[in-house]
Amino acid sequence: MTSSPWGSDSGAAVSVASLSKRFPNGTLALDDVSFDVPEGQVLALIGLSGSGKSTLLRILNGLHRPTGGTARVLGVEVGGARGAQLRDVRRHVGFVFQQFGLVGRATCMENVLMGTLGRVRGPRLGVRTYPVALRREALDQLERVGLASAAFQRADTLSGGQMQRVAIARSLMQHPALLLADEPVASLDPESSAQVLELIGRIAREDSRTVICTLHQVELALGWSDRIVGLQAGRLVLDRPATELSLDSVMEVYRRTGGEAPVETPQLQTA
Repeated sequence: MTSSPWGSDSGAAVSVASLSKRFPNGTLALDDVSFDVPEGQVLALIGLSGSGKSTLLRILNGLHRPTGGTARVLGVEVGGARGAQLRDVRRHVGFVFQQFGLVGRATCMENVLMGTLGRVRGPRLGVRTYPVALRREALDQLERVGLASAAFQRADTLSGGQMQRVAIARSLMQHPALLLADEPVASLDPESSAQVLELIGRIAREDSRTVICTLHQVELALGWSDRIVGLQAGRLVLDRPATELSLDSVMEVYRRTGGEAPVETPQLQTA
């Protein structure tokens, strides 16, 4: 296992120890993974498709349960959390998806307000069914991501980059202490990718939020994150501050064990 330069789980937003996940079909997605993420850190998680990145994020959000080891998120061991305790953790963990997860026929404002459903009672149908204070907050979050002028525009009329910014605003309505982002720029062009990552990083640093983001854009990861963690076939093979890494050293994560060529090529972007 690659040693980590980061400290123990004291003050950590996330702490995983000897974490493993084997699916019923026998696939070993994570194999003895251990690392801590201090509060306020922006971490890029890299590796080939199938290396365990998305599985790790889903364990941290309680969507998958580990088959070995522990995963502590905001002080709670999520593998053993149930019911109200798990719901409480999820209320403080934002999740940004590759495909945005917006309701296309709904307005941007409605989509952002959906981020509050974990803290309001009863069904909500339409913007006016939300409290005035939440509507003001939703507009503030759209302002923050540069889309206040599109508040009452249907989400499916936006560009991909704009839709992802709405999804980020929706996540911010949860007031997340931890933001998980699973390939948030994979479907975007280079310019939009850089803009979305810059937005996530700026908000994280302004609000002291912890971010764990899976990425294939290696050069963007190097210039954007505080730290890079690499997974290879479910095992942790890289864990260093981004400032200490070169492009060549990061690309080693994409080399198959045994000298085989990788089955995919990570994206190299400078935009």
